[in-house]
Amino acid sequence: MTAALGTLPFIATLWLLVVLGAAVLEESGAKIVAALKGQQKGSLPYGKAPVRFRARSNCVAPRRVNVEWRAAA
Repeated sequence: MTAALGTLPFIATLWLLVVLGAAVLEESGAKIVAALKGQQKGSLPYGKAPVRFRARSNCVAPRRVNVEWRAAA
């Protein structure tokens, strides 16, 4: 009984990986095939251009440290 309950999450995870892998190949399969053939894929239709966001890191100015704190370190 315990073995059957242990295989259910395994099978569900395996199924999820297969479904996600198929979705990824469906989206980028044409690009992969074109790259393997040494060709370029045609341009994207209007409104389907890739958008990349760039996050800025928050830089914090260094703090001034008292002499006592330096000596304690």
